[in-house]
Amino acid sequence: MNDVKNWLILLHVTGLGVAGFHKLLSVLESPEKILASNSSKLSELGFSQQIISAIQQPDFDGIQADIEWAESADNHHIITLFDPRYPQQLKAISQPPPVLFVRGDPDFLLQPQLAMVGSRNPTAAGKRTASDFARHLSNSGITITSGLARGIDGACHHGALQGIAGTVALVAHGLDIVYPAAHQSLAEDISNHGAVVSEVPIGTEPHRGLFPRRNRIISGLSLGTLVVEAALKSGSLITAKHAMEQNREVFAIPGSIHNPLSRGCHQLIRQGAKLVETAEDIIEELLPHIPTGIAAVAVTLINEKNQQTLDPDHQKLLKCLQYEAIAIDELVDCSGFSAAEVASMLLIMELEGQVVNEGGRYTRIK
Repeated sequence: MNDVKNWLILLHVTGLGVAGFHKLLSVLESPEKILASNSSKLSELGFSQQIISAIQQPDFDGIQADIEWAESADNHHIITLFDPRYPQQLKAISQPPPVLFVRGDPDFLLQPQLAMVGSRNPTAAGKRTASDFARHLSNSGITITSGLARGIDGACHHGALQGIAGTVALVAHGLDIVYPAAHQSLAEDISNHGAVVSEVPIGTEPHRGLFPRRNRIISGLSLGTLVVEAALKSGSLITAKHAMEQNREVFAIPGSIHNPLSRGCHQLIRQGAKLVETAEDIIEELLPHIPTGIAAVAVTLINEKNQQTLDPDHQKLLKCLQYEAIAIDELVDCSGFSAAEVASMLLIMELEGQVVNEGGRYTRIK
């Protein structure tokens, strides 16, 4: 823990930041050499007297809180940049986080991952799409990485937990906190079947400036980023931008031109993101980057054909359904079925997960 303590001393230096931490490492090579350097050497490197004083007079209270947290449970880990458990995928980005706090199994950080992000206020169809994609991809051996936020993030984590490859949640606060509080149970499930990760010390409260920084880690851990639903000013587009800068794949699911939450995805597609209609579109693209054993599972799933066919009447009604909410009377006019017949078929299709009821109007989701 002494080696880790040296990393934590630098992590707690106010004003140093990730860029300053990496500047010190690039010249002095290790936290031990940094801490052994005199004021003149640190001043020559361009650091202010305030930062130099903070390096030489460490915040031992904050450091102790981190260490006590790490020692309080078997699934609490502090992983430094030089630790063999540090994910190589993340280490390859510009200025990776020097320290990772992990609650759960750090081995999940070494798995092939796909970032999935989207709106905090998605449509019902968007949430279902996110969950379905995450479950399918997880069952293909791809760990799903997201930000534990409300909406699409939460749906992705829930879906991935139903698969075999689990999920990783990146958060913008210390791991002694769960935010949003409504995701307390979800965070616990992820800790047991994946990992919750942060780059900031224990006791750090969530604040606006930490979320964009968190997004670069979400994309940095991943082979690619999939955006499910996003408005034009969505934070999800920041994650996609990081992915592009990190030379990672970017995928986007298109939607209705009338849905404001589709516009961010459409913008990404215009900028070169790959348009995605099925999970197989992503698996095929990532296949060359997935280890052989996992790839074999993915290939099998791609080649599997869905043998179930819909009843002809259901097929006819499904053709009348849109990916925007539509009322029963409109479906009656379109299909020629009676209102009772339409209502009966809609109930069955809703139970089968083919449509969703949004306040008495129905949306197709498959």
